[in-house]
Amino acid sequence: MTNFVFACASVNGLTLAQKRETVKALRESIKAEVAARKAAKAEAKTAKEAAKATKAAEREAKRAAKIAKIEARLAALKTPKVGSKAVKANRKPGPVKILKALEVEEVTA
Repeated sequence: MTNFVFACASVNGLTLAQKRETVKALRESIKAEVAARKAAKAEAKTAKEAAKATKAAEREAKRAAKIAKIEARLAALKTPKVGSKAVKANRKPGPVKILKALEVEEVTA
């Protein structure tokens, strides 16, 4: 804020031309101050909107990363197993062996 300095302590001692000049200078000073405040307010608004947009973009990026991570986990569950796990998972069950019955037959024989 710029302060206007009067030519003297009181306006009463000034001539009419000096009073008009003082009023003109005060109006210009007020006009400049209003313009500066308006510009500062617009700049603050722009900065706030930019921060809001950045925050929204970060939030969206985090969300996309979480979705990608969950989709990768789901794809891993859906893919067929490989190697020894695949062999074990795809193996057909063999015939049932009853061990006690075999022991009984061996003892009686």
